[in-house]
Amino acid sequence: MTLTFEDFPPGHFGSFGPRRVTREQILAFAAEFDPQPMHLDEAAAERSMLKGLSGSGWHLCAIMMRMMFDFYLGRTASLGSPGVNEVRWLAPLRPDDDLTLDVEVMEARISKSRPETGIVTFKAVVFNATGQALCDMVSPIIVARRAGPGAEQAG
Repeated sequence: MTLTFEDFPPGHFGSFGPRRVTREQILAFAAEFDPQPMHLDEAAAERSMLKGLSGSGWHLCAIMMRMMFDFYLGRTASLGSPGVNEVRWLAPLRPDDDLTLDVEVMEARISKSRPETGIVTFKAVVFNATGQALCDMVSPIIVARRAGPGAEQAG
């Protein structure tokens, strides 16, 4: 079943996961995209303010995107996103963290310029297995509305 705008009323949408992140994945991502010492070198990471090997915040954002896709965006009538409103890195991503994603619909409104679509603003928070929030992200997506009688009154 494809999810449309009408399937995203404001409120808690769901919790998804877990997804394990390995040391090897952290090192591979860092080597290619964010080769800072705290993401690649154990000794340098110990001396950093993170006090140990930590995944890149950009790696964490990529993992969040993958989790969102796997658990709901992949079956959503998404037409894209105008961008990300906010990203905050709250705590380090560590090797062998088991991540869960909690998603809230902050707002759902019909587009004024394209009424056949809606704009759904999500807040996603990723947690490690101890329940510590590692990152949160606020991002709108443009979603097709359900066709048919009464669609113009939805929202």
